[in-house]
Amino acid sequence: MQKYECGPCGYVYDPAEGDPDNGIAPGTAFEDLPDDWVCPVCGAGKEDFTPVE
Repeated sequence: MQKYECGPCGYVYDPAEGDPDNGIAPGTAFEDLPDDWVCPVCGAGKEDFTPVE
């Protein structure tokens, strides 16, 4: 699955790991994250993330 990087801070969302600290289960695709999900490091919105090659 596609990983996404936060532009402001460089955090990489890895769908294989999810974001368990914020209730996102492993295996959750970036596209399936809630619209109000934010970067767990800096608080940036989904619109600030870009796909990682």
